[in-house]
Amino acid sequence: MFTISQLQLFSGIKAHTIRIWEQRYNALTPNRSEGNTRYYDNSQLRRLLNIVSLMNADYKVSQLCVMTDEELFDILEKQLDSTIVTEDGNEYFISQLIASGVSFDEVHFDKIFSNCMLRLGVRDCYLKIIYPMLNRIGMMWANNTMSPVQEHFISNIIRQKLYTAIDSLPPSKNSNETWLLFLPENEFHDIGLLFASYIIRQAGKKVVYLGNSVPYETIAIAVDEIQPTDLLLFLVHNDSPEYSQMYLDTLNNGFSKINVHIAGNEKLISQLKLKKNCKWIKSVEDLEAMIA
Repeated sequence: MFTISQLQLFSGIKAHTIRIWEQRYNALTPNRSEGNTRYYDNSQLRRLLNIVSLMNADYKVSQLCVMTDEELFDILEKQLDSTIVTEDGNEYFISQLIASGVSFDEVHFDKIFSNCMLRLGVRDCYLKIIYPMLNRIGMMWANNTMSPVQEHFISNIIRQKLYTAIDSLPPSKNSNETWLLFLPENEFHDIGLLFASYIIRQAGKKVVYLGNSVPYETIAIAVDEIQPTDLLLFLVHNDSPEYSQMYLDTLNNGFSKINVHIAGNEKLISQLKLKKNCKWIKSVEDLEAMIA
């Protein structure tokens, strides 16, 4: 059960706009609780996310809002097919990992994943296999061809593998440069942050990893006690630009003498005004250049 405010949080579409889509196009049909409060279920959240996903694919909002769920799924399926071709034959590994995850076959998943790590190493395995696979899984969830259970199963195995890779690196003795890594409150997709932790630690820098959904007050305490030189956070979900700008300004003003680095949702971050002490890391190469 979701409120319209939560739909705004997940989709990046303002509640006022969602209501207009409902009134003009019957895009969503909210349910009513016993107390006559409007709420939305998981299928309506998915429908809204599908509409938002296709808004930049040469379709007008008015067209998408009147489509059935099946029609939206068909368009997403075509988009999914367009991602099939990948370089160096990596499609085999991506498809096999997804197939193993869908059938909850951890033994086969581990075998394929270990093969990828041996062939490519952690860095290239993430860029060429894990990242494209996660994008594919997101699209499969959107068009109803993968359940949330399967998505969680695969994501958590990937987390385990990244934790193992990070644990294999020796802790840095370099106290001149310390990176504090975290996700803001209500941000839970930490796989990219874990990979960044690996890259920074591999470069010999000290990393303090706080994880996902960290309150600002906790970050302030960590900064006071650890005295980091750099902060790195990911903005992943489609939050409103106004809220994200306010949060980022609070960080920059509160920690004006610390380098703040942000990564994640390109569409969202491109709408933000970054201060001098805040840098946008758009790629792994950007991060590697930053810590070199």
